[in-house]
This record gives sequence, C-alpha cells and structure tokens, in this order.
Amino acid sequence: MTILVTGGAGYIGSHVVQMLIERGHHVVVFDNLIAGFREAVHPQAQFVQGDLLNPVEVNTLFEQYAFEGIMHFASHIQVGESMQKPFKYLRDNTNGMLNLLEAAANHDVKRFILSSTAALFGNPQKMPIDEQEARDPGSVYGETKYIAERLLRWMDEIYGMKYCALRYFNACGAHPDGHIGEAHNPETHLIPIVLQVALGQRDHVTIYGDDYDTPDGTNIRDYVHVQDLAQAHILALEALKDGKSRAYNLGNGQGYSVKEVIEACRAVTGHPIPTKVGERRAGDLPVLVADSTRIKQELGWEPQYDDLKQIVATAWKWHQSHPNGYNK
Repeated sequence: MTILVTGGAGYIGSHVVQMLIERGHHVVVFDNLIAGFREAVHPQAQFVQGDLLNPVEVNTLFEQYAFEGIMHFASHIQVGESMQKPFKYLRDNTNGMLNLLEAAANHDVKRFILSSTAALFGNPQKMPIDEQEARDPGSVYGETKYIAERLLRWMDEIYGMKYCALRYFNACGAHPDGHIGEAHNPETHLIPIVLQVALGQRDHVTIYGDDYDTPDGTNIRDYVHVQDLAQAHILALEALKDGKSRAYNLGNGQGYSVKEVIEACRAVTGHPIPTKVGERRAGDLPVLVADSTRIKQELGWEPQYDDLKQIVATAWKWHQSHPNGYNK
C-alpha cells in the first residue's frame, strides 16, 4: 500500500516508517521538521516537507499521491507545555487534524491510524487502565487527542473512513541497531534524561517527589518499547481491512518506578547517576499502567521488549553513538 505518515521524521514515526518499508509498503513522509529530523527518515521513503496547518500544501500532497492509508503522528506532545500554552495545542493539533481529515475524505482514503495517548485518562478509577476507562483528559494535550478521536468517529459514520486510535503509555528505547532513536529538544522523557547524566551532559537526575503511595515513593509508569509500538501500528493498519474501527491501549502491562528506571540505567551504563529529590509536579499521578489485553487478543500483539534493562540497553546504544541526537 501507499501510506502517508505525518510526523514521520519524529521519534515514533521514524521507527514506524522503517517497519512499513521493511514490509514492502510505499511510504510518503510529511513533516515540517520543527520537532523531527530529516536524517531519521528511511532513505527509501518519499519525503515531503510541509505543514498540516497549510491546507494548500496538504491538498497538493493528496493530489500527488493516491494514499491507501494514513498514520498520523504530527502534533505537539508535551503535557506540561500544553497547560502553559493551551491555544498553541488547541489550534495546531486540532486544525492540523482537520486539514488532514478533509483532504483524506475528499480523496476517499479509508484507513486511518491515530497516534493517541494515555493522557486521555486524566484520573483513572482502576489500574491497570483498559479501553473501558472514562476518557477524561487531565491536560490540554490530552484534550486535543480526545478531540481527534471524536473527529474520526464522524469520519467513519459519514465517509466510511475506518480508524484505529492507539493510546500509548511511555514510549521508550531505540532501534536495536542504534541508527535511529529518541531526540527531543528540550528532552522531557525520563530514560534519555537519565542517560544524559551517564554521558556527562547533566550533573544529576531530579526525582519529582519521593512520597507517593508506591513501594519506593516514586511514580510508577508503563514503559513500552518504540519497536513494539511500531509493530502495533502495522497490525492495526492491516486489521482495518475488516471494516471495523477500534481503539487500543498500548503498554507492557507492568509498571516501573522512577527509582527502578534509574537503577536499570546504572546497571546498563555502569555510571553512578547522582539524583536529587525535587517537588512533585502538578498533575502527576502515583501509578499509570496499561491493560493491553484487547489488542493482544484481537490482533495478536505481543511486546518483544518487556525487560526494563533490555529497553534501556537499546536507548543507551543510540545515545552513545548519537550523544547530540541527529545534530553533528
């Protein structure tokens, strides 16, 4: 199939692009390179630099290619920033989605995979979190993904556009050969921040609160490897041929605390990785863990990277060979 991947120069998108190409698909990447990197795009993918906020560029893209499916990653993704700059997120994430959907509907695209988020579940009532949990975003970022899912519901009803919303928990790790990986500026994710200490780029890791109601007092999160996420996207795309829209929660189903992550990084890198305890961050919940039973049962998805040290080792390989990310 010819697949459009928006945000395909970003962290998760670039891994999905590679996996699509390995499976014989023709991939077109559309990215404005504000947060992505041209070097992350597989050389066999067709790259088009453009912005979803520009409807002329989006329409031109759809006139040039006959897409059979879309995978949509392009968006602002920082929870904290979304609470400080709400209109940036509400405007850009939503308008970009609308421009993309309008072009897709006008060109009769019938398969759409949405990169959604566990931030839909702002205050979950049970743990682990399954798809029946109430969607009640605790941030503007989460709200924009909720809006995106609702928009897709109408695309299905009106245009027969079948979709799958994949709600990730904490994406992590890197391609096992170390040629692509996680690079954000500024970096906000725990594992790369810890590894930056091991590389000598930071003096210490700040632990935001050590008095939570967890075994060691620090937050527990569900870490799912980027390659496993990529595999879920492929399975979801293939599954849409049965004409049924769906949504899945994606995680390993096992939570690790901040201290456990730091210990795993110490073991993999051999670095002491000093820490300091800071104040809790507003909105941080003690535990967030996914129940991925549904996608396992329906699509046969099974995470291959379910050991924390194994996950950290792939990230460490990437960061060692690319200490400044994609910047030379």
